[in-house]
Amino acid sequence: MNDLTLASEFPPATREGWEAAVARVLKGADFEKRLVSRTADGLRIEPIYAKAEARHTGRPRPAAPWRVAARVDHPDPAEANALALLDVEGGADSLTVVTSGAATARGFGLRLSEVTALDAALAGIMLDMVALRLEAGPDAAQAASLVADLASRRGHDLADLDLDLGVDPIGTAARLGRWRLPWDEAASLLTRQLAELTGRGFRGKLVAVDSRPYHEAGATEAQELAAALSTGVAYLRAFEAGGQELAQARAGLSFTLVADADQFLTVAKVRALRRLWAQVETACGLQPEPIRLHVETAWRMTTRRDPWVNLLRGTMACFSAGIGGADIVTVLPFTAALGLPDGFARRLARNTQLVLLEESNLWRVADPVAGSGAFESLTDELAREAWARFGEIEREGGIVASLSAGQVQGRIAEARRRRDRAVATRREPITGTSEFPELREAPVAVLMPPPDAPVPHEDGAMTALPSRRLAEGYERLRDRSDALQGREGRRPRIVLAQLGPVAAHTARSTFARNAFEAVGIEALPVLAAPGG
Repeated sequence: MNDLTLASEFPPATREGWEAAVARVLKGADFEKRLVSRTADGLRIEPIYAKAEARHTGRPRPAAPWRVAARVDHPDPAEANALALLDVEGGADSLTVVTSGAATARGFGLRLSEVTALDAALAGIMLDMVALRLEAGPDAAQAASLVADLASRRGHDLADLDLDLGVDPIGTAARLGRWRLPWDEAASLLTRQLAELTGRGFRGKLVAVDSRPYHEAGATEAQELAAALSTGVAYLRAFEAGGQELAQARAGLSFTLVADADQFLTVAKVRALRRLWAQVETACGLQPEPIRLHVETAWRMTTRRDPWVNLLRGTMACFSAGIGGADIVTVLPFTAALGLPDGFARRLARNTQLVLLEESNLWRVADPVAGSGAFESLTDELAREAWARFGEIEREGGIVASLSAGQVQGRIAEARRRRDRAVATRREPITGTSEFPELREAPVAVLMPPPDAPVPHEDGAMTALPSRRLAEGYERLRDRSDALQGREGRRPRIVLAQLGPVAAHTARSTFARNAFEAVGIEALPVLAAPGG
C-alpha cells in the first residue's frame, strides 16, 4: 500500500499559478517595487525561487565542528591570561592574540615587545590544544617571530601546532593609508620569513587575506570578495617571485571574511569565496584545495545604543557563518563598541556559538543550504559579480596598485555614501538605534571605556580606509541629547498629539516617535479626547 502525502491531495504548484495569485493580491501594484529587492551590488532578491541543483562550494564534509574563537586583547598580560583561561575552560578552542598595534584592537590589545609578555598572557594554555591566531597589524612580522619563540621555549615542534600568524601588509597599508615598506621590500620580507619558519618546522598559515578593512570602510559584498581575491593573488605572486612553489605558497594563506545580520548575503558570501578561490587556483594550474576560512561578526553592525540587540545580530551572523562553511568563527562581544568587554559579555559571545553547535547541531551537515534555489542563485550571482570586480582590480594593476592610486577606496566610498543615506533616512533601519530606541536604557559594564579615536595619518601616500559603524551618526546626536540632559536636567522635547481613535494614529505616532527619539528628542504623547 502506498502512503499518499498531504500534498498529493492538491494540484501541483506552478510558477504561473503563484504569479496569478500574487497579481490578485497586488491589485495592480508594481511587482518589482513591492516584492523584488536588491543588494548593495544591485543583485536581485526574488520573492520565490525554484529548487536548484546543489553546487560544489570547495568545502569538504566537516569532520568536526567549526572552532570557537575568543580574543586575547586585554592590555595587561595577567588580565588577558585570566580572561583567556575562562574562555578555554568555557568551550573556546581557538584564541586570537590581538596586539596593541592592530586596528582590530580598537585601542586596546596586548602589548608585545618580548616573548615573556606573550608567555604570561598564554600561561596555562596548552598551545597544542588550541588553534592560535595572531592579529598584530604593522607589527605582525615581529609578533609572528615571538609566537615561534614561545613554541620553542615551551618545547613544542612548530609542525604540531595549529598556527595562523596573520601577516597582512596589504590590509595593514589599506587601513593606515601608507606602506611601512615599499611593496617589493615587503613581499621579499614575506618570502624570507616563510622560508625561515618553514625551516624551523612551521606548517601553519603565515599570511592572512583579511577582508575586514574593506567591510568596515563600507564595501559591498562583491567589493569585499574582490579585494580578498586580489590580495590573495598578490601574495601568491610575491611568493612565486621569491622562489617559492605555488603549492607551498598557497598552503601558507588563510582567509578572513565578515558576517553580518543579513543571513542570505552572509551565507552566499562565505560559500562564494571558496568557489572563487578554487577558480583562482585552477587558473594558476593548481588542483583546488579547501582554504582555511575564519569569519568574524561585523564591527560595522555593532551599536552603542541598546547594545543588547547586538546579541541578536551576533547570533544571526554566527548562524550564517556556520552554515555557510566557516572553519573558525569569532563572535564579537555585545559590548565591543562600548569599550573592552568584561567576562560576562565574552561568555555570551562564546555561548552563542556553543548553543548553535551543541544544541542546534549546525555543524553536522556539510552544506545545509545546498540545493536551495534562493541560496544557490544568490551565491552564483554574487560570485559572478565579485569575479567581475576582481577583474577590474587586476586590470588596474592588482590590489597594491589600485590601493596606491585610490581606485579601490573611491568605489568603496561611493558604496558607503549610498548606505549612509539609506541608514540616515531609515530605509535601512537599525533596531534599538533608529528603530524602537530607548532613551532611558540602563548602562552596561565594560572593563575599560574606549580610548579617543586616533588622528588619521595623512602623508599623501594614499587614502586610508576608514573604520566606521553604521550607527555612529545617530549615536553622536544621542550623545548631544545626553549632554543636554546632564546640564539642564532634561532632553530636547516635542509634543506628539495623537488625534482620533487609537487604531487611526498608532502606526503614524510610532513612526514619528521612532524618528524623533532616534536622534535624542523625547516625544511626549498626548492623546486628544474623543471629538476634541
